[in-house]
Amino acid sequence: MDERRLALIHGGTLGARYSVGTGYLIAPRLVLTARHVLVNWATEEPWPEIRVRVGHPCYGEAPSVKAELLWHHPQGLDVALLRVEEAADIEGSVRWGRPVGRAPLRYEGLGFPRATAGSTRDPEHLRGVLAPLSGSGEYYVLDQGPAPAVGTDGEKAWGGASGAAVFCDDHLVGVVVHDDRFFANRRLRAVPARAFVEDSGFAAHLAGHPESPPRLIDIGAAPPKAGPAGACSATERELVTLLRPLLADPGTRRAYARELARELGYEAALYEPTVPDLAALLATHPRALATLGSSLAASCTDERARANLTDLLMRARVLDGVSLLSPHEYDGLLDLLRSVCKEHPTLLPRAAREALRYTVLPESLTRPTVSEQDLGGLVEELEVLSDSERVPEGTPSVPALLRLVEYVAAASAHEVAARLRSWSEETARRLGIHSVALRERRVDASAWAHRPTSPVSRVVMELKRDDSTSEELYRCRILLAGDDGSQTVLHDARTVPKTPEEAARRLRDAVAATATEPGQGDHVPWVTVVVDRTELHLAVDEWQPDAADDIMPGQPLGAEYRVTLSCPDMSDYRPQRAQDQRRRWQSGPAQTLVTDPACRNGNQLRHLLQGEHRDAAQVVLNGPAEERATWLQICLAMGVPVVLWDRAAASYEDSERLHELRPTGRPDDLPERVRAFRSSSFAYPGERAARPSLVWEQDGRYPAPEPLHFSDPRKGTHAP
Repeated sequence: MDERRLALIHGGTLGARYSVGTGYLIAPRLVLTARHVLVNWATEEPWPEIRVRVGHPCYGEAPSVKAELLWHHPQGLDVALLRVEEAADIEGSVRWGRPVGRAPLRYEGLGFPRATAGSTRDPEHLRGVLAPLSGSGEYYVLDQGPAPAVGTDGEKAWGGASGAAVFCDDHLVGVVVHDDRFFANRRLRAVPARAFVEDSGFAAHLAGHPESPPRLIDIGAAPPKAGPAGACSATERELVTLLRPLLADPGTRRAYARELARELGYEAALYEPTVPDLAALLATHPRALATLGSSLAASCTDERARANLTDLLMRARVLDGVSLLSPHEYDGLLDLLRSVCKEHPTLLPRAAREALRYTVLPESLTRPTVSEQDLGGLVEELEVLSDSERVPEGTPSVPALLRLVEYVAAASAHEVAARLRSWSEETARRLGIHSVALRERRVDASAWAHRPTSPVSRVVMELKRDDSTSEELYRCRILLAGDDGSQTVLHDARTVPKTPEEAARRLRDAVAATATEPGQGDHVPWVTVVVDRTELHLAVDEWQPDAADDIMPGQPLGAEYRVTLSCPDMSDYRPQRAQDQRRRWQSGPAQTLVTDPACRNGNQLRHLLQGEHRDAAQVVLNGPAEERATWLQICLAMGVPVVLWDRAAASYEDSERLHELRPTGRPDDLPERVRAFRSSSFAYPGERAARPSLVWEQDGRYPAPEPLHFSDPRKGTHAP
């Protein structure tokens, strides 16, 4: 990598800059970058004004020169070539590379991420590990070392790093094209050089330069060596302790280590590792320990050796950078799951919602179907989770992934089910999972597959305003509530705060996921938005996700779903509230109190609800806007389960705007009447002035799900 070839790219119009990216000078007038940096994202046309500065700022500020889009990949890969007006005379040439084998490689690069932006964009030295076994192979997965925190302003902290050239062993191997926020902002993805350098158009533009034609050099890795004792990581030190009882003999260690190195794609012929060297290898490659465990498990001949191996594998599951599965197990499972997704695209999310009911599901499992492209990342996310069921004392916990496989097998055809169970048994045996523990999960899975499924009655979204920022962002938890009282968490409040649009999109995906449940039919689940008493004013029904596709226009949540509010935390202020709610539901579901000008203050409202309307289950809350929040809380605190009001009303004079809703009718179909009203208001803006809100409290509170069980508190499906 030559920092003198670094390029800062700006795209926009003559009057404004709209795009910032990174590039790398591969010939005197040619800059390699990501195509999306150069085009208007709204029109997909190149920016009319593209300017480039070549050179690292440490050599002084380079002049900004005009450039034009010269080439982009004919099959749509996100790479492009720019031609700059003035040639840069930099000695040397670019060497091209192609990572080979399965071993992780160190990479580096230079980019201009938004996180470094001040009055100018400062370059950031990108560095980390290129993991060949992560992802589908379409992109290189780059696990970045130093990384910016996930921002709360909706902007990408890595924005501007797109187009950065990626180097392994001083060979250009790829181009950064996007980031992945679901790995704590530490994962980037790059288009491999092997995917574009042999394109005839690309090669033609390099003709006549020393770099032509581009020649890809295979880049492999030698097994890592242990550093000085004081420089070893905590993971390496723990592994040394666990490995010594198993591989103290140098000859035995050498044999297993060479087999392991070959399996992982390292050069292994002369590998003579010490125990710390082997620990360094296991800490470097996420699947190395599982691979070694497979070899050791096959040759364990006595109980003591097996116990030492089980202890190693069990304790290593909480170490940073150690994956659950070996490459063979990982690839085998992906092949099986691909066949499942092809035949039954809804089965995997449906099985996960039951098998991992009290676990925060990875993003891809909250959708109605799982695509083959998502499977690699999905398996990696599930590898760090354990289920919460009991196991025989002294034995390892059952990984959540194995539990899910058992549930998928239980609902699959005979041949696929047999292969999935065989995979599960072999993996469990290698991990030292007790056969009784696995058998219990299999029995549970079979019972689930054969029992009638309870339809989802409600999608519950809990919202909490993020007080750490002045922007409108919310912590969001979404769960599915079944008719039988079951519930499944789809999205957890500990994830990145969401804008209203993002939360609406998550909710829409959750509702779509319910349609795949057996027995659901045409039943559209009810959407209950749980808020605290300070957020009852939220117009969640007006939140609008983007359009679901290119044909159907988007519409607000309240026009599509029966959206009601719930405020269970009012029971914390008045414990007898739940008892009052039950009495009102049982005594007077048809009784309605409509506030009128005779009700002038909160004391009078309380008097009505304690006396004449003691059993009223519904209140239509008319009155002055400045009193509404207080009156609403009085109604809820006194156990009124159904409260309807107009957010746009200023006074009692506006009460007639709710008449179209027939607010004094039986409440059973009131949520649907409100939905139809909202839908019509959206379709014909200006015809209706009312903006109805509806609180609808169930008889009792929504139970809190069990806590998520991470194998390490720093890991998770949606870290941080």
